[in-house]
Amino acid sequence: MKRMIGMAAAALVVPALLAAQAADTSKLKDPSALKEQAPASYKAAFDTTAGKFVVDVHRDWAPKGADRFYNLVKNGFYDECRFFRVIPGFMVQWGINGDPEIQQHWRGAGANLTDDPVKQSNKKGFISFATGGPNSRTTQVFINYGDNSRLDASGFAPFGEVTSGMDVVEKINSDSGEKPNQGSIQQNGNTYLKASFPKLDYVKKATIQK
Repeated sequence: MKRMIGMAAAALVVPALLAAQAADTSKLKDPSALKEQAPASYKAAFDTTAGKFVVDVHRDWAPKGADRFYNLVKNGFYDECRFFRVIPGFMVQWGINGDPEIQQHWRGAGANLTDDPVKQSNKKGFISFATGGPNSRTTQVFINYGDNSRLDASGFAPFGEVTSGMDVVEKINSDSGEKPNQGSIQQNGNTYLKASFPKLDYVKKATIQK
């Protein structure tokens, strides 16, 4: 009898978990739902196929960028994201969701952030959002491999820095360089990347540290 009760309870729990997962995915399809203000400072931990690294974020450096990054990490947007652009000596870039059904909601103007003033320089280990021009930040980010201060004048505003695991960041697989096509990633996600660039490292899980 006890076993039957336990099985019945489990039967109730599983649908609840599935519903919670569905709700999380649904939230990622609505950029307007991810507007929580981030703490003044916080740590984002990345567990990747290359190892682990931690980003310390400072909201006063770039408030809008720090808030967006906080919401994306907290809600699992970067989980399973591939590091699709890796240029030794320059930077590593990621942030296109592996599920095109999610990513499509972050491509329109409604998902764009207005620019933050550039208060910090793009030095080694500093992280910024990638842009396609003024007021176009969405989900893609990059970590500088060296002194890229020349990017400052173009509006790339660092919002944090890698404080643990920079050696991991620097060993992320760079064999594919800039070959992965961003349009194909947007359209076909990880299906395209797994088939065409199977050696790409990726984020297994990103979390906000308590």
